[in-house]
Amino acid sequence: MTGHSIKDIAASLGAEAFGDTSIIVTGVAEPGRAGPADLAMAMSARYADQLAQGAARAAVIGAGMDWQALGLQAAIVAPRPRVAMAHVTRAMDAGPGIAPGLHPSSVIDASARIGAGAAIGPFVVIGADVVIGPRARIASHVSIADGAVIGADALVLQGARVGARVVIGDRVILHPGCVIGADGFSFVTPDTSQVERSRASLGRADSAVAPQGWTRIHSLGAVRLGDDVEIGANATIDRGTLADTTIGDGTKLDNMVHVGHNCRIGRDCLLCGQVGIAGSVTIGDRVVLGGQTGVADNLEIGSDVVTGASTIILSTVPPGRALLGYPAVRMEAQVDMYKALRRLPRLAKTVADLQKAVFKSDKTP
Repeated sequence: MTGHSIKDIAASLGAEAFGDTSIIVTGVAEPGRAGPADLAMAMSARYADQLAQGAARAAVIGAGMDWQALGLQAAIVAPRPRVAMAHVTRAMDAGPGIAPGLHPSSVIDASARIGAGAAIGPFVVIGADVVIGPRARIASHVSIADGAVIGADALVLQGARVGARVVIGDRVILHPGCVIGADGFSFVTPDTSQVERSRASLGRADSAVAPQGWTRIHSLGAVRLGDDVEIGANATIDRGTLADTTIGDGTKLDNMVHVGHNCRIGRDCLLCGQVGIAGSVTIGDRVVLGGQTGVADNLEIGSDVVTGASTIILSTVPPGRALLGYPAVRMEAQVDMYKALRRLPRLAKTVADLQKAVFKSDKTP
């Protein structure tokens, strides 16, 4: 692995370096597991004790920490240590080993256009009229369907599936097993269905519904991913019915996220693990949805909304709200509701004691 001097790392971070800045490190590690050639990430005082358990000579530390008292020979002091961690880990990440050029086991349609410097791994299948941008890297067992476009410097990892007509921007990362451009889950019945009746009546079912099957509404749109988008392992994005499902620049989807057909998701959003978004939802910019958040169909979520884990959104959300719970309410309201819920057993006992006291006072001698 290529080594980096403390001086060079600090310069790339715009951070201050102290001590022997000529020390070369070849890896990054937790303080307690770091060896002499590792840069320990002791980013706050709570990690200081762990440095003594390891053998690191140099570390990234937070402001106000005394590097000499910690027994270090060199230190990088970063105002925002986790930002420093992002840059350091990127510099140390060699990435997947995909050999340059076209692997002989890959199957590439004659009409496909492969950009300069692209790397195509083993058992990759590339369909007709596909465009692969310069320096894109496609790992093993990836399939890219007809008419798809993948931008420059993209990284498509093992077993990812890119559907027909999907357009993917520059520097996009697709993690193993994700599916971009599956058919939308859209079906209709010849007559009014039980689902439609229940929704219109808010739950009063009709037992007299005649049996009928579901007819597929085909998805003629595609999916469009902006630049610097990242899609986690086994995440799925359905293509639109007529127009494209779109994901804005810089948005990141965690593992096992599902985005339904016709959705419009803005820039720089974070969708955490197991988020599920039903069809035709519009989401603004910089929205963060905590793990297992669910969003009902045909809703709008404004920019800068944040949800806690397992929040269920059933109505449109104005910009800038922080939500929690099922159904979603403001976080502070949900916390108050939770506190009140925890007090219920005590309240029930108090009421029971009061009832006993009242009944006793009503007795005649």
